[in-house]
Amino acid sequence: MLRRGDSSAQDFAFTAKSVKTCKLSQKNLPLAEGDLKWTDSVTGKPKAELLQEERKMMSEEFKRLERTLVQNGKIIDYYQDTVQVPNGNVVKWDFIGHKGAAAMLAVREDGKLLMVRQWRNALDRYTLEIPAGGLNSAEEPTEAAAIRELEEETGYIAGEVRFLLSIYTTVAFCNEKIDIYLARDLKRQESQHLDEDEFIDVRACELDELVQMIYDGKIEDSKTVSAIMTYKALLTDGKL
Repeated sequence: MLRRGDSSAQDFAFTAKSVKTCKLSQKNLPLAEGDLKWTDSVTGKPKAELLQEERKMMSEEFKRLERTLVQNGKIIDYYQDTVQVPNGNVVKWDFIGHKGAAAMLAVREDGKLLMVRQWRNALDRYTLEIPAGGLNSAEEPTEAAAIRELEEETGYIAGEVRFLLSIYTTVAFCNEKIDIYLARDLKRQESQHLDEDEFIDVRACELDELVQMIYDGKIEDSKTVSAIMTYKALLTDGKL
């Protein structure tokens, strides 16, 4: 089973020659078990220590002075941040707050993947995606949310669920994080359970067909691209 922190599910490429060039870390970046064994060739320090030093440096270089709520939305909140940057200047940055979301890559017994076709207002067109939806609250377990969205949008119940990967969809100005799971041993229910504003068609597609659609630019949704390509890589490597 793949879990958070497994090297097969989250393979972080990390190289550094000194503390000054070690720029990969983020404030909340989790440390995998193998990180404690990695040592910098120049400083002789373990990777965990370098990451902690880098986090401290970054927190000293960038300082949020204020976060002002501009507008509450149905699924997001819009803020304007006042931030002091390393050269001392004070700048205004937009920030979108999001409770988070969950998605499910569902694989039938015949190997086909369940996809949902729906209208996306932001793009003004239909898209083909994996089932997904926002969390009911920031505290809701993402696995439970992914199972719920799969049942509601496709009418299928997952007999087996595994964590696949996590993504941040728009790191420049939004904190939306999507946890993506893999569902197998599916059982069909009678029907979908859609919200009043949802109009979703369910399709079963071959993996190779979906990969080609990604290459052809017909599937561009980030969570869907990430899930499909990760699943294909794990299959190819014999890890599923």
